[in-house]
Amino acid sequence: MQLCLANNISTADGIDTIRANKGVAPLMVAPTVRQISVPTTIAGGEFSAIAGVTNARAKVKEMLRHELVMPRAAILDPAVTVHTPEWLWLSTGIRAVDHCVEGLCSREAHPYADAQAVRGLSMLAQALPRVKANAKDLDARMDCQIGTWLSMGPLSSGVPMGASHGIGYVLGAVFDVPHGFTSCVMLPSVMRWNKSVNAERQALVSEAMGRPGEDAADVLDWFIRDLGMPCSLQDVRIGPEHFDRIAEQAMATPWIPRNPRKIDNPAQVREILLLAA
Repeated sequence: MQLCLANNISTADGIDTIRANKGVAPLMVAPTVRQISVPTTIAGGEFSAIAGVTNARAKVKEMLRHELVMPRAAILDPAVTVHTPEWLWLSTGIRAVDHCVEGLCSREAHPYADAQAVRGLSMLAQALPRVKANAKDLDARMDCQIGTWLSMGPLSSGVPMGASHGIGYVLGAVFDVPHGFTSCVMLPSVMRWNKSVNAERQALVSEAMGRPGEDAADVLDWFIRDLGMPCSLQDVRIGPEHFDRIAEQAMATPWIPRNPRKIDNPAQVREILLLAA
């Protein structure tokens, strides 16, 4: 809305003139109306200068980017979040976990981002089960919110996401899978597929989640299941007949080319989808 107001855009088609191309934003008028965010979910978008929008006509998730899209302030109030449905809170929490994990496991990771991702992941791993056990635990909810803030450290310092985010863009845009659910069903399988090239980085994930020495994909799978979230593509009603379309479209997202294990073609995306089936 901020970008549309500033650039006199009043139709969905008009958004095409301000959307990013390969992650690079076109020249546009900067927002003059600024935002204060009071988030009631924990995917972390309020800490980003990126906005994801779904092109309903093309069934593609697109990116808008401007440094002033980021709110002037984000007010974290755990008492407000008690009204958020449990499935939405927990699944967006896994989205924040995904930000930590893909940031830590990126081949472009660096110590500044690692410090935030490790701490954020540790806080989320401890606090999300506490909220599930007691929805009125405001301290646990606050820990989730701070963990989410930290989870955005990699992205905000230039570390890209990987195939979990790339495939998730397609699941959301084409099949209306909720944002958090895409991470629930894809992240463990992406980790398994990537392990041959970043096992040492994945060990940081297990350690941050309190399970040192264990396989990170298994730790994440157990964690997601224990929260009662969907754990497979079948759980979100996506079958093998859709895999070719998902794989083709995922190749065009900004994150597939930045995945730690190089993805050269849709057949490799399909391998990940089969692991998540």
